[in-house]
Amino acid sequence: MSMDTDQRFPSARIIGRGVTVAPALKSGIGLTFLLALFGTGARLVIPILIQQSIDHGLQPGRVDVSYIIRLCGVGSVCVVLSSFCLREATKRLGTRAEHGLFSLRSQLFDHIHRLSLEEHNNEKRGALVSRVTSDIETLTQFFSWGGLGLLLDGSQMFAVAAVMLAYDWRLALVAFVTSAPLIFVLRYVQSRLVSAHNLSRERNADFLGTVSELMAGAETLRAYGAEQTMIDTVALSMRNRRKSNVRAGVIGAFLFPSGEVFAVFTVMAVVGTGLLIGPAGGLTSGALVGFVFLTYRFLEPIAEFTEIIDQVQSAVAGLRRVLGVLDTPIGPPQSEHPRPLPQGKLSVDIQEVSFAYGARLGEDDDDTPVLHDISLHIAAGQHVALVGPSGSGKTTIARLIARLTDPTIGRVQIGGITLTDVSNDELRRRLIVVPQEPFLFANTIAYNLAFAEPHATPQDMNAAFDELGLSDWLESLPNGLDTHVGQRGSSLSAGERQLVALVRASMVKPDVLVLDEATSSVDSLTEVRISRALERLALGRTTISIAHRLSTASRADRVVMLENGRIVEDGSHGVLLGARGKYAALYEAWLNSTSGSTNA
Repeated sequence: MSMDTDQRFPSARIIGRGVTVAPALKSGIGLTFLLALFGTGARLVIPILIQQSIDHGLQPGRVDVSYIIRLCGVGSVCVVLSSFCLREATKRLGTRAEHGLFSLRSQLFDHIHRLSLEEHNNEKRGALVSRVTSDIETLTQFFSWGGLGLLLDGSQMFAVAAVMLAYDWRLALVAFVTSAPLIFVLRYVQSRLVSAHNLSRERNADFLGTVSELMAGAETLRAYGAEQTMIDTVALSMRNRRKSNVRAGVIGAFLFPSGEVFAVFTVMAVVGTGLLIGPAGGLTSGALVGFVFLTYRFLEPIAEFTEIIDQVQSAVAGLRRVLGVLDTPIGPPQSEHPRPLPQGKLSVDIQEVSFAYGARLGEDDDDTPVLHDISLHIAAGQHVALVGPSGSGKTTIARLIARLTDPTIGRVQIGGITLTDVSNDELRRRLIVVPQEPFLFANTIAYNLAFAEPHATPQDMNAAFDELGLSDWLESLPNGLDTHVGQRGSSLSAGERQLVALVRASMVKPDVLVLDEATSSVDSLTEVRISRALERLALGRTTISIAHRLSTASRADRVVMLENGRIVEDGSHGVLLGARGKYAALYEAWLNSTSGSTNA
């Protein structure tokens, strides 16, 4: 998945798109700009007052103290007004920025969770996390300082340029012409900063992704003594991140000195030209001194711009990556005119379906089909077990039924309605998936049940355990519903995690249940509990089980045997055993393995 928008887009276009996505960023910007303009304009009175003091307050042989005091009073009022206006502009800009970034972060988080599983699988989790955290943080830093500086300095340059032209157009032209080459220097450096900061953000995302994998796989690394290998990988990622950051910093460090150099040249040119014009050209001493002050006022924003540009490019790089996520289509796509599912029990139909993961991703080098022309009808309320060797296509069929992905060829229907015509929200209410490794949050059992049914009370949760015949297991836990399950449910066994997942599914009261059994072995008591809970949960519901323990298949209404992406056998457990085919051989091998482990 490409998470970056076209890098040929100029910064202004990227910022413009960001403002469109988060309109709060531009809310009231007109009044904010006027306040900033008035605030900077009030400060421009000071050079004029200095000129007036020199030309009219300092007379040959005497000083007009009262006149200078009056000018000082005017200057004091201007400074107070300027401070008030700039404070209000700062507060308004900061408030709008926080509202806008909150909206942007919320949209981004919501969009990430609506992306297809292919997108998630092809992007490191840490890289996605970096979009919500570090990439947004660069925008926060920009709007808290750089955005304000851009607004204030821009308004100051506009106001000063107007005053300079009105004051003395000759000196104004000299100042503009002398400082103009700086624009080309900044543009040259800016183009390199864009690439440098883009690379820096990518390296940061790679680093976070690597660290995320290290933390998630800590137990496996410890088991194989491979900590050093992963540490070396993280160290390489950190070195790449450091190099990219240093390169961006070196390029950015060139900006400030270049602004200083041009500032010196501009002031020299203005003073030299002013001395040549002199009184004979109508330029008084006070006017020249005042214009020098104006020149510094004009150059101050340019010097600060050199620092702001570095921050702007970092923010634009982060914003580009954020917009890249928001530009990624959510998947699977929803119909503009969804059709409601019929009430009551739902049948499932798979009609001439073929599927290739590469074809779904648009990768020509990985489009080998994993399912070949599958057709399967599951009657409403029927319990079907999918069995077969690893890689036979069982999980892919379950993903297609749950519409976690769409078929390459053919279609899947639930209740006679093609899944592409069903809204995702309704499908998630009517169909529940219990994955092979149920995810549990590092909190209590009650918390892990409540996110599926937020309004459920403890009484509702206890009733759900009782309904599945699991009250005895819940009572055996130290704190019942308030028992903490640990990180990713690590305090519970694999079988116990599946018990919680089954209760969680029952609280939604789905019409279709897709269950991918855990492959890890469980003790006999837990297996009895799982079997009892599954039997009660499946009662009256259309259930599709990916059966790794063939005891589940033996209790299903129907068994579908898959091999190499094709259905090779279909019938009841007893009929298939009597046929002495591939399912019978698989079941016999399973019985031998379980009896062998029992004897051991």
